[in-house]
Amino acid sequence: MREEEIERLRGVVRDCVSKHLYSSAIFFADKVAAITNDPADIYMQAQALFLGRHFRRAYHLLNASKIVFRDLRFRYLAAKCLEELKEWDQCLFMLGDEKLDEHGDAYETKDNSDMYLDKDGEDREMNISSAICFLRGKAYEALENRAQARQWYKAAIKADPLCYEALECLVENHMLTCEEETSLLSSLQFGPEDGWLSSFYSCLIKKYDKENVVEAKFKELEKESSKTDLSSQSLMCTLKDNTDLLACKAEYYHQCGEYQKCFELTSTLLEKDPFHLKCTLVHLAAAMELGNSNELYLMACNLVKDYPQKALSWFAVGCYYYCIKKYDQSRRYFSKSTSLDGTFAPAWIGFGNAYAVREEGDQAMSAYRTAARLFPGCHLPTLYIGMEYMRTHSFKLAEQKSLFSGMIKNFNKGIAFQFIMQAKAICPADPLVYNELGVVAYHMKEYNQAVWWFEKTLALIPNPLSEMWEPTVVNLAHAYRKLKMFREAISFYEKALTLSTKSLSTYAGLAYTYHLQDNFTSAITYYHKALWLKPDDPFCTEMLNIALADECRHGIDPKIDFH
Repeated sequence: MREEEIERLRGVVRDCVSKHLYSSAIFFADKVAAITNDPADIYMQAQALFLGRHFRRAYHLLNASKIVFRDLRFRYLAAKCLEELKEWDQCLFMLGDEKLDEHGDAYETKDNSDMYLDKDGEDREMNISSAICFLRGKAYEALENRAQARQWYKAAIKADPLCYEALECLVENHMLTCEEETSLLSSLQFGPEDGWLSSFYSCLIKKYDKENVVEAKFKELEKESSKTDLSSQSLMCTLKDNTDLLACKAEYYHQCGEYQKCFELTSTLLEKDPFHLKCTLVHLAAAMELGNSNELYLMACNLVKDYPQKALSWFAVGCYYYCIKKYDQSRRYFSKSTSLDGTFAPAWIGFGNAYAVREEGDQAMSAYRTAARLFPGCHLPTLYIGMEYMRTHSFKLAEQKSLFSGMIKNFNKGIAFQFIMQAKAICPADPLVYNELGVVAYHMKEYNQAVWWFEKTLALIPNPLSEMWEPTVVNLAHAYRKLKMFREAISFYEKALTLSTKSLSTYAGLAYTYHLQDNFTSAITYYHKALWLKPDDPFCTEMLNIALADECRHGIDPKIDFH
């Protein structure tokens, strides 16, 4: 057969692959390889077999070629076959025993097999060493060696910043802390034409910086559209309304507690791209916070229909049942989600929360501890462990009066503080962590420290405050009241009322503060408002009677101006 006829058959194979006609591609590639016995044609045949999901046959062909250990592309494709066959130890053996240096970079792999390069390949070829590092990471993760997996994912993206999959695994699986993510991005060597990619990556990682810093990251991507360079302008115009970028913004709104804003953005994005799974996850989280059970039901139904084998689908079902307070059913579906994908962090946290809300502390702790072990870069499991120590171990002992029980109570509060401080070390800019540190300090009667933590919390929250942070403002007011700083306490109680008028604690705290100042008229007014929310509240009922008696004894005081 003449060379031009063979070349025409190679073109047929490539065209069949592009049209996803894999059986045809395998048929013609087999004939070309048989005629030429050229390594490049054998590789093309193996590629066709791999794409046609004939993994065992493709692996046998590559292994029999005797070139597999002399050419990285042959070895990599053979390892990919073993990955699909779930033979992870063999996969690692096929990839070789490459090492990492002291900086976590893979040693430079020499590849002199230019003759096997695809002559019709793209202008910019992904570094093969990066792909091999990434596959090593996948194999180690499958073998539950997450420490090694983390190192190889980092090595993969360092070897080639275009290896987005490595960054995705590190971020989505919470393998790095905030500081480690930032350090990794700063170490990447981007090409001069990839400045936009550096900015985009910075939007993908945890977004707990100050509001102006995060907003600047998004604007940095969008401002490029004003440049005169046409190629840059064209790229940035597409990114300005890009779904991935807007999904990152939605994540940021969710982290800030702006759930309505987040929900509106994700709703718009899902109309444009209904199957964007990252956006779907953020949408579910926002709907949960807003108590939108109808939306959760519709999303769960659609996801289970379209993606019955994805953890996200059954997580959505769990969220729906959690939202309507059917916690037993929610646990069942969160558990199913973790069984489908043991690295899906939201399901583990939902699983723990479904136990915690029913005060089943041991099972909640077990789920949180599993999540903390699997996701060392996620601070929430450690934070929830600290919160559980406060709830289950401290307050159950609160009614016991013995000295021994008091010692245990304070000991457990100390443990709670340690776990929450661990969460702070993992993610030092999450305001929720500082709020919980304030709660611990308050219950340990360290009121000055509590004030400091609560004020730190509010300093980290973007303005204006949302209703989510009303409990923090109330807690700060309580702490000021304990310190007998009544003017400051009243100021923060009133600020809390601008965020929500449905809090019994706010009205009761404000009433009690006025009562302590002998301003009985205002105290009675706010005790009544508290009892309107909960008519059978014993504290407010008792204190209202005392305030009425005090007013009768002292007469009606003139209104005191605290401003």
